[in-house]
Amino acid sequence: MNTDQVTQPLEDAPKKLTLKGIPVDPNLRILGVATLVNTFGNGALMATSALYFTLVVGLRPTQLALAVSAGAFAGLLAQVPAGHLADLRGPRRVLQTLTFGAGLALLGLLFARSVWALVAVMAVFAVFDRGAQAVRNGYVARLAEGGQGVQFKAYLRAVTNVGISLGALSGGLALWVDQGWAYLAVFALDAATCMVTSIWLGRLPHIAPAAPRRSGEPRMAVLHDLPFVVITVLSGVTAMHFVVIELALPLWIVKDTSAPKSLVAIILMINTICVALFQVRLTRNIDRVRPSSRAMARSGFWIAGGFALIAFASGQSMWPAIAFLCAGALVHVVGEMIGSGGQWGVQMGLAPRERQGQYQGFAGVGFSLSQMVGPTLVILLCIQWGRAGWFVMGGLIVIASLLMVPASSWALRSREHYGVLTHSG
Repeated sequence: MNTDQVTQPLEDAPKKLTLKGIPVDPNLRILGVATLVNTFGNGALMATSALYFTLVVGLRPTQLALAVSAGAFAGLLAQVPAGHLADLRGPRRVLQTLTFGAGLALLGLLFARSVWALVAVMAVFAVFDRGAQAVRNGYVARLAEGGQGVQFKAYLRAVTNVGISLGALSGGLALWVDQGWAYLAVFALDAATCMVTSIWLGRLPHIAPAAPRRSGEPRMAVLHDLPFVVITVLSGVTAMHFVVIELALPLWIVKDTSAPKSLVAIILMINTICVALFQVRLTRNIDRVRPSSRAMARSGFWIAGGFALIAFASGQSMWPAIAFLCAGALVHVVGEMIGSGGQWGVQMGLAPRERQGQYQGFAGVGFSLSQMVGPTLVILLCIQWGRAGWFVMGGLIVIASLLMVPASSWALRSREHYGVLTHSG
C-alpha cells in the first residue's frame, strides 16, 4: 500500500446533513436525485424480469439462476479494476461512462430470447453496474470529508429504498397488464433511467486523479493490505443476512409457518419503510473506525435476535406466527441499519484518501461473494435444517461481526506502523 498517503483530518463538528429532508450539501443533492431516478428503474426491473423470462420467454428457473450467477461473477471481477480506473482518471467521468454503459447493456434484455443471450446481457450489465457502484462509493468517500461519509451513504441508502419501492409499484402495472410489450417497456424504462442518470451526474465536481504510484508501490495496493482483506471477508459473512431475508424468509413463511403468503410483501414493506425513515438516524454517531467496528459488533446480536424470533414462528398458529415474523423483521432491520453504517465507517475510514475507488471497489467484493456463496448455505441452514439452522446462521453472523473489532484495531495499527493516517481512528 502507499505508505506516504495521508488523508485530510476530520472536522470536530460534522455539518448538518439535511434541512427539512433536503440535503444541505449540493453534491449530496445531485447524488440523491441520481440515486432516486436510477433505483426507480431498478425497482421496476426487479419486479418484472424473473416472471418475463420464465413465463413469456420460457426459460427454466435454473436457467434464470445461471444468468443471475453469471452476472454476479462478472460484477465481482469488475469492481476493483473500475475503482482503480477512477482513481487514475478521476471518478466523475468514469462514473458517467459506466452508468451510461449499464443503460446500453440493459437494452439487450429487449432481444434476449435464450439462456445464453441472457447470460451475456447479465454479465455485460453487471460489469458496468457493479463497476459504477464501486466508483460511486469511492467518490462519496472523497466528497464527504469532515466525518460525513457514513451519513452520505445512509442518506443514499434511504433514497435507494424509496426509489426501489416506487419502481416496484410501476413494475406492478406491467404485471397487471401481463403482456410481453409491457415487460419490454419496463426494461426500456430502466435503460433510460441509467442514461438520464449518467447525464445528470455531470453536475458533480471534478476530482483530480490520484498521484502516480511511487517506485515500489504495488498497482493494486488493496490486495496487499491483509487487514483490509480480512475485514472485507468478515463483511461478506455478515452480509449474508440480506440473502436470508430475500431468499430464505419467503420460503420459511410459505413452507414452515401458518402465516399467509401475503405476509412476505408486508415484511418487505416493513424493511423498506424502516430503512427509509431511520437509516440516517441510526448512523448519526457512527463516523470513525473504532466506533464503527463496535457498531458492527452490536448489529450482529440484533440480526441474530431477529432470526431467533423468525425461527419461533414455526409450529405456531396463524396470529402468533405473524407476530413472531413481524417482530423478527423489526429487530433484524435495526441490526441491518446499524451494521450497514458500521461497515461504511470501517471501510471508508481505513482506505487511503486517494485510493478510495480501489478500496471501495474491493469492499464491494465481500457483498458480491455473499450473493454467490450465501444462497446455498442459507437454504441448507434455514430451510433444510429448520429452526436450529436459523440459530446457527445467527451465530455465524454474530461471530463475524464481533471479529470486526479486533480486525479493525489490527488495520489501524498497521497504518500507524507504516505512517499511513486514515480518515478516522
